[in-house]
Amino acid sequence: MLTPLGRLDKYAASENIFNRQMVARSLLDTLREVCDDEGDCVAVLERIGRLADDSEPTVRAELMEQVPHIALFCQENRPSIPYAFSKYLLPIVVRYLADQNNQVRKTSQAALLALLEQELIERFDVETKVCPVLIELTAPDSNDDVKTEAVAIMCKMAPMVGKDITERLILPRFCEMCCDCRMFHVRKVCAANFGDICSVVGQQATEDMLLPRFFQLCSDNVWGVRKACAECFMAVSCATCQEIRRTKLSALFINLISDPSRWVRQAAFQSLGPFISTFANPSSSGQCFKDEGKSSEDFPAEDKKNRFKDDDAAEDEQTQPEDAPADFSTSLERTLRDCAAETSGDSAGDISVPEDSSSLCTLSSESHQEAASDENVKKPANCKSAFRPEVGTSSPDSAPLDEELFNSFHFWRTPLPEIDLDKELQLDSGERLSPERTEDAHGITEPESPNVTMATRKELEEMIENLEPHMDDPNVKAQVEVLSAALRASSLDAHEEASSVEHQSVLQDDLGVGELPDCSRDEDTRGPLVSAVEESMDAAPHCVHGGVDVIASDSFSPDEERRSKVQDVVPQALLDQYLSMTDPSRAQTVDTEIAKHCAYSLPGVALTLGRQNWHCLRETYETLASDMQWKVRRTLAFSIHELAVILGDQLTAADLVPIFNGFLKDLDEVRIGVLKHLHDFLKLLHIDKRREYLYQLQEFLVTDNSRNWRFRAELAEQLILLLELYSPRDVYDYLRPIALNLCADKVSSVRWISYKLVSEMVKKLHTATPPTFGVDLINELVENFGRCPKWSGRQAFVFVCQTVIEDDCLPMDQFAVHLMPHLLTLANDRVPNVRVLLAKTLRQTLLEKEYFLASASCHQEAVEQTIMALQMDRDSDVKYFASIHPSSTKISEDAMSTASSTY
Repeated sequence: MLTPLGRLDKYAASENIFNRQMVARSLLDTLREVCDDEGDCVAVLERIGRLADDSEPTVRAELMEQVPHIALFCQENRPSIPYAFSKYLLPIVVRYLADQNNQVRKTSQAALLALLEQELIERFDVETKVCPVLIELTAPDSNDDVKTEAVAIMCKMAPMVGKDITERLILPRFCEMCCDCRMFHVRKVCAANFGDICSVVGQQATEDMLLPRFFQLCSDNVWGVRKACAECFMAVSCATCQEIRRTKLSALFINLISDPSRWVRQAAFQSLGPFISTFANPSSSGQCFKDEGKSSEDFPAEDKKNRFKDDDAAEDEQTQPEDAPADFSTSLERTLRDCAAETSGDSAGDISVPEDSSSLCTLSSESHQEAASDENVKKPANCKSAFRPEVGTSSPDSAPLDEELFNSFHFWRTPLPEIDLDKELQLDSGERLSPERTEDAHGITEPESPNVTMATRKELEEMIENLEPHMDDPNVKAQVEVLSAALRASSLDAHEEASSVEHQSVLQDDLGVGELPDCSRDEDTRGPLVSAVEESMDAAPHCVHGGVDVIASDSFSPDEERRSKVQDVVPQALLDQYLSMTDPSRAQTVDTEIAKHCAYSLPGVALTLGRQNWHCLRETYETLASDMQWKVRRTLAFSIHELAVILGDQLTAADLVPIFNGFLKDLDEVRIGVLKHLHDFLKLLHIDKRREYLYQLQEFLVTDNSRNWRFRAELAEQLILLLELYSPRDVYDYLRPIALNLCADKVSSVRWISYKLVSEMVKKLHTATPPTFGVDLINELVENFGRCPKWSGRQAFVFVCQTVIEDDCLPMDQFAVHLMPHLLTLANDRVPNVRVLLAKTLRQTLLEKEYFLASASCHQEAVEQTIMALQMDRDSDVKYFASIHPSSTKISEDAMSTASSTY
């Protein structure tokens, strides 16, 4: 008969530890009992203060576990007990941070973070009561364990208290702790939370105060500290500017990748992909994707023009040699470069430029719509990627290298409108792109065409002879085919050499390349134009000699292969390290799952580099796709649809579709990744390519393990989404059999999704013109399910009808004609489960439709008669569901209960 306060006092003074623990657990209940009386509430809070002085650690820990709940109660009842938390509870929490018992300290730390997360501590209290205590606990003379824990608390609370308090109160002590020479545990905690602090204080404070400490931590003599730095490298990089990221952090990261400790190298390689992704430039990451002839761009044309307008003059100054005269060859080079820069990548899509029929840049059907809007367009042109110099290098010593690695993929901008290629071509009406005329413009002579042809043929024959022993390699075979085509082209008559475009077309036909050749400028030969075959053929760049495309003699050198993977978006050393993650030696020296980490971050790296630099990643992606570990292939399968969005439809069709097809025939663990995003990937393909997969959808019904029902459930989910991608005939011919098969699945969860699939299919086919496919599907449902000899089939028919009604897949008048007569015949079914579901469907779904409430038709009369018959059924459950009011039962719960009793 004690009062709440009396009971609290009695057990709080008990010598039994368990009684005092019970008091700590019951404090919240006691507060709720006396919450109406402010005096009693204050009395309880005062007793909490006395209980906090208990000598038993378990009592103090139990009390601290209840503090967040008590604080929340005080916040909700603030009018009756103002300042209760600040006066009575917060001092206990702060005091326990330095408690001698480890369990009490851990509990108080968790309570403090929970209170900060729920915003139960006032900002003033944080500045005056919490932060001073934490700074005191991190003093040099503080206990080692307490200091380490206090540093961790400071780092974790920084995102919760905001930038201002962190910069004024936490940041100075954090910088001191990063240099703690005595305790490597403290430095390790600082390194592990370095990214969180950087993200809170912002770029300025990070670069001024934190980066010097970060450099020290990355070179710490304890490998655990360096490993923690590698793990948080991405967060630190995000808080710095692009210049520091490129010049300082890149070199620092390379040191971590080559660290003597295997654990540091492992963490560094795991963070390499995320770190590369921080080099992405949001202003130039516009994506363009052509979906069935219609272009959709993330950035409007005006934004793209403004974005690249300021870069035009700077690029022209850096790419044009000082001694180059302003003649035809220079103007043609600039024009071809400008138009090549507009076809792909960060400029968001294929854009046409003015072009004459004699130009090496050829047509692209994808740019016709935009070409029609260009006032200067004679013929729409699509100039592919080519080599061009890097822009914006930080060191003057790198200028010659930039000229050598001339690559137009590396920078994208709109064409210069004042350049008229037709006028430039009029300067040379007799011969087009003749090597002699081109060299004369530069003041450089070149041997006569017959001599060049003879020398070229000799080089080609020697190269083919050297490569023939290695014809087993597909890449070598493709190269030999290119060389043979060039050799045949070099033997043409002399009068045909005057037209380089015509010979280029012949070379393309011989190669059988689907894509058009590239147009570029070779800086090494100072004059001849370079025409590169699509990189998907793995062929080397072509050089025009005497009007004939040939292969450069050093095309297959290691240096040339390395140059093909050079770009200027991220530091090349970082990309080279990333590409080396597929090296088998890395799995032995760094991490057995390094290939999986490479595959996981590849879409982010691809987005950073842009589709114009996909050639740098293509070989790595193909290597990962054929990796022996199924986990690596599974990772790629789950992200291939994202990569397709990044690359666009052309590169997807050329490079991703073959890999996608391979995943379809892989293990179920890999196939599920493709299946989960099947709609996302197929919608990116052209309609003709998309239809090819209709024949393969049936294969998803076959799995390695027949018990893997989730695989079939995911297939049904994807088929619902795929309905919008295919025509009514394709849906009826290919998707309908799969849907009906899934409706008869052994697992109820698969059948439930399949009912939704069939109802959506009925809706699509019924709205098609003519609606014969819809009628045929309904007739098949009636025949296969409505008249099925198995009761589960007849129950499935009722479920399908219920879904059709609920989702309005058919107009009610059409439903009454095609489905309802067969549905009502099931009122005489011999299995009660079928009749129960029929009663639910009629009473709770069908009769709620306006068509049956308002009209006095023969259909309504038939439904009412059927319901009356069910109300007199011999089964009590059938009577119940046929008699109740529609609103008194939850349809979904009843339906699921019926479904669960199917088997």
